[in-house]
Amino acid sequence: MKLQKATLCGLYAVLELAAHPDRQISAAEIAAKYDISLNHLAKVLRSLVRARLVESERGAGGGYRFSGNPKRVTLLDVIELFEEVGRNAEDSPPVDQDEGRALHKVLREIDDIAIATLSSISITTLLRIIGKQKRGVKADSKVPVRSTADSA
Repeated sequence: MKLQKATLCGLYAVLELAAHPDRQISAAEIAAKYDISLNHLAKVLRSLVRARLVESERGAGGGYRFSGNPKRVTLLDVIELFEEVGRNAEDSPPVDQDEGRALHKVLREIDDIAIATLSSISITTLLRIIGKQKRGVKADSKVPVRSTADSA
């Protein structure tokens, strides 16, 4: 799956802010860390604020803070703010032949699997994976799905 630049910026910002819930982080800090345009990031952060995943505070000492519940916010929640995920009728093959109908069915199933996977991975889960990588612990080849403890 290839994500647009705005989506990646949104994911980076959410992960950075959720990883440091005790402090405000400036857009400039996030932009510098991930080597992204400050102007582009500012637009992305406005979208995250509108979605109530992020709070902003102006002035000296201001910045951004993650305001969602990291155990409940999923990758899909963030990705859907910036792009359409899943079934896109315009990209579907013609369904007037058996081959087209079969291909359409398979592509719909792939979309459903992608949506299910993205909606099962919480921000907390992804932060745990990042933490394991930083500590040098070999991460599972499979991404763990949200556990019942995550949804509490």
